[in-house]
Amino acid sequence: MLRTTAAIQNERPAMRPLIVDLDGTLIKTDLLVEGFLGLMTASPANAMRALFVLPTGKAAFKECIADQIVPDPSLLPYNESVLDKLQSEKRSGREIYLVSASDERNVEAVANYVGLFEGAIGSKNGRNLSAEQKAAMLVEKFGEKGFDYIGNGSADIPVWKCANQCYLAGVKSGATDGYFRQFEDMEEVGRWSCGPRTHLKAIRLHQWLKNLLVFVPMLMSHQFDLETVGRAVLAFLSFSLCASSVYVTNDLLDLQNDRTHARKKFRPLASGLMPHSNAILLAILLLGGAFIIGALLPPAFLVMLSVYLVTTFSYSVYLKRIALVDVSILSVLYTIRIFAGGLAVGIQVSEWLMAFSVFFFLFLAIVKRYTELGDSLRNNKPVSKGRGFVVEDLPILGSFAAAAGNTSVLVLALYTTNENVSLLYRSPELLWGASLLLLFWINRMLFMSHRGLVHDDPIIFAATDRVSIGIGVSMGLVFFASIFL
Repeated sequence: MLRTTAAIQNERPAMRPLIVDLDGTLIKTDLLVEGFLGLMTASPANAMRALFVLPTGKAAFKECIADQIVPDPSLLPYNESVLDKLQSEKRSGREIYLVSASDERNVEAVANYVGLFEGAIGSKNGRNLSAEQKAAMLVEKFGEKGFDYIGNGSADIPVWKCANQCYLAGVKSGATDGYFRQFEDMEEVGRWSCGPRTHLKAIRLHQWLKNLLVFVPMLMSHQFDLETVGRAVLAFLSFSLCASSVYVTNDLLDLQNDRTHARKKFRPLASGLMPHSNAILLAILLLGGAFIIGALLPPAFLVMLSVYLVTTFSYSVYLKRIALVDVSILSVLYTIRIFAGGLAVGIQVSEWLMAFSVFFFLFLAIVKRYTELGDSLRNNKPVSKGRGFVVEDLPILGSFAAAAGNTSVLVLALYTTNENVSLLYRSPELLWGASLLLLFWINRMLFMSHRGLVHDDPIIFAATDRVSIGIGVSMGLVFFASIFL
């Protein structure tokens, strides 16, 4: 049983107690930021209202957030090196206390879950237990130099100055190296790095494959002059940077769900490898770069890029929770890329291409959800919170996927027989080969996803699947032959 603040008042154990910070030390994240982001996902309106409490004090803001949401301590990314240190000290009979500027309810929840602490103290009743206030409280309870302390950042400097032995945990950076010069007896416990590889992983470079869709209007109209290609490349870079900004933002808003996922829990933010501040700055820089590059293209492209941004943000915050609406929005987001590519190079996208893309990408979106639900069913895991589908929807989702995919094949086949096709292709009859190849690929994907052989994203799966690659190359050859033969 954890003792309260009053119970540990004036205690003087024979062995110096070990005091441990929570945010960025015991856990690789910040509970205030986690709580606000979780509230933003659960109720954006309440999150915005909570910001109006901030001028009254940081402690009041923390209390307002904790009143509405408390992160699940079992899902938090813990610093294993710090945990090992605490377990070793506990076995030696040392008393350990968890003291943090986080709301006391959050601190107690983590302390109860870990089970190594004699007491847990946090911010409450308008008192923000950080920096000098934390140092004063600890000196009052344990005396000057009467305790050892594990911290992670500049807010811990006043506490380290009052501690007997100083320990440093947290993200490795040039700033943290300065603590060793200031505190010569400081020891390191479980620091980790957040370098370029971590940032590259966060922006998901492999997902840039989806943005190759901006080249489709140029390819379908057979316009390959230098200006057109240059504009298409700029559109690709702009959309890729914008999409990466959205991925980082989505990871910030979806931390709890990602941590319950077999693969997503290893993402930089979900695993705690990347600080929230780094992620927010990265998202801003990526978005700024997207619009700077987009400004080099026609204004209509920037409008479409803005539509994409607003739509995908709305999807991340709310629309993904509504069954069928979420997959429809995903289909629209893919189609927007094609339409934006046409605006960038000044080529009007045909109704045939728009119709094909809507049904084809609806198929891919449904397969993505089908795969996630199938994975939950096979592994006996709960479906991610905030999603509109349940495992009982698997049969009807499979039917929807088959209908959407095969309708896209029908659109391609009807396009082949259109009289205007002869203006672009010398041998339009050869395009029937593309329809047959696509028909095979779509139904093979249905079988593969039903058997649990497709990962979360069917596009990424197709990019690494030999059969899919072979079909894609074959379709390319069919289109090439129909143009020049």
